[in-house]
This record gives sequence, C-alpha cells and structure tokens, in this order.
Amino acid sequence: MGTGRTLNKNPRTRPIKSQGEKSRRYKVQRARLVKLGMDETVVAKLQPNELRTLVQQPTKVKKMVTALAPEAAKPAKAKPEVVDAAVPAKPAAKPAAKPAAKPRKTPAAKKEPAKAKKPAAKKAE
Repeated sequence: MGTGRTLNKNPRTRPIKSQGEKSRRYKVQRARLVKLGMDETVVAKLQPNELRTLVQQPTKVKKMVTALAPEAAKPAKAKPEVVDAAVPAKPAAKPAAKPAAKPRKTPAAKKEPAKAKKPAAKKAE
C-alpha cells in the first residue's frame, strides 16, 4: 500500500504572521491584564514576553494584585487632634525586658581518636 495524495494535500508553506496581527494580540493581552486589576501604567511598560507569561497565569496575577491592593487601599488612621481633658491619658507601656542571655557552654575537650583494634587471638583447639 503506497502513500497517496490524501496525506499530502496540506499546503507546503505556513501562513506568515503579520506585524498588525502581532500588535493587535499585544493590545488584547494588555486589556486582559488591566481587566484583572493591574495598573495601566505598569502594563504599558511590560515587555511582550512578560506580557505573555502574565496572561497565561491569571490566578497568579489576581493574587499579586490583591497582595499589593491592601497596602494602597488602607487609609491612614486619623489621630484625633483635640484631646479631651476629662479623660486622662494612659501612661505609655514599657517595652518588655529581654531575659538575660544564658552563658554559653564551653565545648568539651576533644576525645582522642579511637585506637585500632587488635586482631582477636585464635582459639587453641
């Protein structure tokens, strides 16, 4: 049984990737990262290979964004400017004193190397 035309019908040359398609893919990938919560300025500065790896792992991107978001989202605690005279201020707590360090034990004197065993005496029969 020979190899017929059925297996060789596919085109010999692969389609050429165009620059326009490439830039469209990058634009779509950047939009995906922004949708996941990344900052637009950060996404704009990413290299194409970094962009591709981040788009491939959306769960890691979400975790990274949520890890950074609480730091930026936390508002600074406002301290009250007016102190009520009727409420006495609490004295500042003293920092806990560290326990005194234990003295180090001196290393034991080194033992002499084990002596070679003498060959066992043969039993006399």
